Amino acid sequence: MATLGGSPDLPAGVGWPEWPGHGPLSFIASVRCAALPREGLAEQFPQDGTLLFFYFDGQADEDAFVSADDPETWAGAQVLYVPENTPGFSTDVPQDLEAFPRVDLTADAEESAPDMWLPQTRQALLGDSRHWPHPRETPSELKPFLRAFARLRTRIGHQIGGHAVPVQGPVEYEIANAALGSIHSWGDHPLDQEAERWVLLAQFDSDKDAKMTWGDTGTLYWLIRPEDLAAHRFDRARLTVQC
Repeated sequence: MATLGGSPDLPAGVGWPEWPGHGPLSFIASVRCAALPREGLAEQFPQDGTLLFFYFDGQADEDAFVSADDPETWAGAQVLYVPENTPGFSTDVPQDLEAFPRVDLTADAEESAPDMWLPQTRQALLGDSRHWPHPRETPSELKPFLRAFARLRTRIGHQIGGHAVPVQGPVEYEIANAALGSIHSWGDHPLDQEAERWVLLAQFDSDKDAKMTWGDTGTLYWLIRPEDLAAHRFDRARLTVQC
C-alpha cells in the first residue's frame, strides 16, 4: 500500500530525480493509489497508479535546503506519478546518498478538519469575520468547541489527503504566500483566497523506524491545487517543511 524509504522502482527512461547543481534527491515514500481508502480523499485523487516522493535532505549538499518561499529551490522536492501497469525497474540509490530503511505502512481512514486559522473555518464559525478575535473576546459558545478541537489535533503522523495537521500554523498559507510572490500580509483577502486553492497531497512525519528526521522532528507537507491533481500534474505540487 505504502512504504517509507528503501529504493523505488522507476519506469524505463526515467532517471533518479535531482536538484540541478546540488545533487540527487532522497527517496521518501511510495504510495499505491488503488490500495488507499477513498474516504476523505479528494475526488480528483488518482484511483490507480503509484506516487513516488523525493526530497533533498542535505546528504549530497548540506548547505542547500528547500524553501517554499524560494522558487529556485523547488526542484529539491519532487513527486513522480507512475501510471498503473507501467513496468518498473529496481533502481540503485545514487552513490552520494544513503537510503532510508524501508518501512511498510498500512492505511486507515480517519476524520480530519481544516486548521482553525483557515478562511473556510472562520467563515463556518464566525460568519463574515476575516479574523479570529483575541482569545479574551472569543464568543463563549465557541470555547468548548475550540478546546475539544485542540485536543483532537495532537498527533501529526503520516497522512495522504484530507486536511493537513500542521506543526505550527496552517501550511496552506505558507504555500499560498510563495505562490503569490510573498507580497501579501497575513489576513489579506488575496492570500486567503489562494490558501483555499491548495489541498494536502501527503504529509510525512519524522519516523524513527525509517530513520527520517526532518529538522527538529518535523514534518514534510506536499500540497497541490485540485485542478493539477485531476490532471496528474504532480510537477506542480509544492513542499513546505515545519519543525
